[in-house]
Amino acid sequence: MSEALPNFEGLLREALAPVEPPQDMVARLEGALQSLTEIAAEELESWELSAMRDPRNWVRPVAAVVVGSSAGAALVVLRARHRQRSLSNAAELRQTAGRALGQAREHTRKLLERR
Repeated sequence: MSEALPNFEGLLREALAPVEPPQDMVARLEGALQSLTEIAAEELESWELSAMRDPRNWVRPVAAVVVGSSAGAALVVLRARHRQRSLSNAAELRQTAGRALGQAREHTRKLLERR
């Protein structure tokens, strides 16, 4: 019975060992989030105000806003974390966060101007 416990603990350590993600995962995730943001922006561009009188037509624009906002926010966080790893001190991190928020603000302004 005592031999089974160390073996079980070893199996657990092996199963719960950290796994490094694939090298291209960040690029693929960033591409997918960028694509979702663009698709949501295109959906909002095709949105007609006259059709909004009927509440049944609200689903697609609301979904586009939610998906686009979520993907855009995730993209900002992903880019900030990617930059954070390459930075060494807090001042550079603060500048990077400010630039990431500025980029998000600029991206949002462009989306709103399209309307």
